Amino acid sequence: MNKALDRGEAAQAKTDPRILHAKTLKSPYTDRSDFNNLITLYSKSNHLLSYSLRVFNQIPSPNIVSWTSLISAHSNSPLSLRFFLSMLRRPTFSILPNQRTFASLFKTCASLSHAFAFGLSLHSMSLKLSFNDKPFCGSALVNFYSKFRLPDNAKRVFDEMHDKEEVCYSAMIVCLAQNSRCVDSLSVFADMRRRDVVSTVHSVSGALRSAAELAAMEQCRIIHGHALVSGFDRNVVVGTALIDAYGKAGHVFDARRVFDENVSVFNVVAWNAMLSGYAQQGDKNTVLELFHLLETRGFSPDEYSFLAVLTAFSNAGLASESEKWIEKMRVCYGLEPGLEHYTCLIGAFGRAGRLEDAEKIAMEMPFEPDAAVWRALLSSSALHGAPDMALRMAHRLLEVNCYDDSAYVIAANVLSASGRWDEVAEMRKMMKDRRVRKEGGRSWIEVKGEVHVFLSGDRNHYRAEEIYVKLEELIEKCEKLGYVPIWNEMLHKVEEREKTRALWYHSEKLALAFGLVSGTPPGKALRIVKNLRICRDCHESFKYISRVVEREIIVRDVNRYHRILNGSCTCGDIW
Repeated sequence: MNKALDRGEAAQAKTDPRILHAKTLKSPYTDRSDFNNLITLYSKSNHLLSYSLRVFNQIPSPNIVSWTSLISAHSNSPLSLRFFLSMLRRPTFSILPNQRTFASLFKTCASLSHAFAFGLSLHSMSLKLSFNDKPFCGSALVNFYSKFRLPDNAKRVFDEMHDKEEVCYSAMIVCLAQNSRCVDSLSVFADMRRRDVVSTVHSVSGALRSAAELAAMEQCRIIHGHALVSGFDRNVVVGTALIDAYGKAGHVFDARRVFDENVSVFNVVAWNAMLSGYAQQGDKNTVLELFHLLETRGFSPDEYSFLAVLTAFSNAGLASESEKWIEKMRVCYGLEPGLEHYTCLIGAFGRAGRLEDAEKIAMEMPFEPDAAVWRALLSSSALHGAPDMALRMAHRLLEVNCYDDSAYVIAANVLSASGRWDEVAEMRKMMKDRRVRKEGGRSWIEVKGEVHVFLSGDRNHYRAEEIYVKLEELIEKCEKLGYVPIWNEMLHKVEEREKTRALWYHSEKLALAFGLVSGTPPGKALRIVKNLRICRDCHESFKYISRVVEREIIVRDVNRYHRILNGSCTCGDIW
C-alpha cells in the first residue's frame, strides 16, 4: 500500500477507505496485497460494502487471500456462499480454500437458517483437505453445530482437534452452555484450566452461564475468583454474566456487590440483569428502587427493564400495579409492550384471583396467545381451584401443542382435587393415546462444588440409605409440629400410607435430605433447583423443615424463587 501515507492520512483512510483506494489507483507501486487490504477495509464499512466487490474485480489474478477477503466481507450474507462457489468453478485457476476461508463460510452458514446442508458439505470438504482439526476452522465448525442445536456433533469436532487453543475451548464451552448442557460446559472449562489454556471473556462468561442455569453457587464463586485473577472482573460481559449467575443462584447480595463495584462501566444490559435478579426473588420494592436509579444515572429503560418490573409484580400477584406499568411503558416511554409483557400481566391477574379478567386480556391483547399465555392461565386456574377454567385452558394449550405434558398433568391435578375422577381418567387416556409422557421431576443440589442430581424415588445415589433415614427422621419431627400432607395433587385414588410415602420421595426432598447428611456447615442455606414447579406438599413440608433444622431453604423452580425460613416463604404461597 502507498508507503508515503502519514499517520494522519492512514487514520482518515480507515474512516473512509475510498481515500486510500484513490491513492492506491494512482500509485505505480501497487500489488495484489494492496487490493486485498482494501477489500478488508471496505468490509468494515456497511454503507461502502459494495465497493469490496469492485476492488476484487480489479485484481488481475486473485489468489486465495483475495477470495477469502471477499468471502469474509460478506460473511453475514448468502453472497459469501455464492462467491465461494464461483471460486471453485473458475476454470483457469486451481484455488483451494484455506482454514480461514472455511472459518468465514461456517460463520455464514451458522447465521443462515437454510444453510445447514451447505455447512455439512463444507464440513466434508474440510475433512478431505485436513483443515478440520485446525483452530480457526474447528472453532467455527463448533459454533456452526451449536447454532443448529447439535452439541454432540460440535463435541466430536472439538475432540478431534489436536492443538486446542483458547478460541477452541471458548467455542465449545459457549456451545454447551447455549444448548443447556451445563455440567458438560463446566467440565470443559475445568479441563481448559487443567491444561493451562488461557481463558477468554467468552469462556468465562460461557461457564458462568452454565453455573447460572444450574444455580451452582460454589461454581459461581470459583469462576468469579478465576475472573479476578485473570483480570476479567472489570469486563462488562463477564461482570454482567456474574450478576446473572449470582442472581439465578439466589444470591442477590453477591450479585449486587459485583454490580456496585462496576456500576461506572456497566451498560443497560447489566442493569437489567440486576433488575431481573431481584424480580425472580419477588423483591418488587428493590426492583422499583433500582429502576428509578437507572434513570437518574442517565440510562433509558428498555423492554427488558420493564419486563423485570412486570415479572416482580406478576410474582407478587399485583394486578393493578402491573396494568399501570404496562400503560406507563407505552405512554411515558414510547415502548410497545410485547407478548412477554402481556404474559406477566396475565400472570399477575391470575395470581390475584381475577381469572376472568386475565382471560379477557389474553383474548384482547394485540398478539396471538402462545403456549406460555395459556399455561399461565392454566396455572392460575389450578392455584385458585377452578376446574372448569383449568380444563378449558388445558384444551387451549393442547391446540398449540398437543404434546405439552403440563396441560394434561395440571388439569388432571385440579380435577382430582375436585374429586372429578372420570374426567381425570379421560385426561390420562388422552395422554396415553397420544403417547405423551410426563416430564420426570428432577432436582439438584450443589455440595462442595459438585452438583448432585436426584429423580423422584431415586435410590441410585451412593448415600441413598442415609438420605432415606434422614427423610424418615424429618417427617416424624414435622408431624409433631403439625405438618399434614397435601394430597390434592395426587392423580390416583390410593391408600393414605402410599400417598404419604410417594410424597416424601419427591426429588426436591431427596436433594434436601442429601444436603443435610452431606455435612454442609451449620447455618448455611440449602439451595435446591428443580426442573418443574415445586409441588404444594414439598413447599409446605419445607416450611416445617426450615423450623426443624433451623436453616434457610432456597428453591428455584421453573416459575420463581422460594426463600423459606422459620416456617414462611417469600412467595407468600403464590406461585
